[in-house]
Amino acid sequence: MRFLFKLIGLALLLAGVYFLGQNIYFTTNVYPYWWRGIAADTSILFLTSGILMLFVLPRQDKALGWVALGIGIVLVFFSSRAVLNPTSLWQFCLSMACFVGGYQLLTTGRLNI
Repeated sequence: MRFLFKLIGLALLLAGVYFLGQNIYFTTNVYPYWWRGIAADTSILFLTSGILMLFVLPRQDKALGWVALGIGIVLVFFSSRAVLNPTSLWQFCLSMACFVGGYQLLTTGRLNI
């Protein structure tokens, strides 16, 4: 039964990411400045390596993975290839509810309402 609650929590977390991520678009426009293409490529490399480091490295070295993820996120915005469209209040509340409920189910196995 506890495994089922953790599975539902994971599904709710993914639903929260889906609802919030519906208004984020990544473009592939060609820019006249050469450094923007490099920043976009390195952002993908940093994001991928950061996620891999979080899963592969031992516990004491996981901070390196978080640093790589942070650099990757900064480079996404630096390359101007992420477009953030406005989010409605309904979508934001729904995604936050999914995040909170999913996290509680995933960590404790129950909802604290």
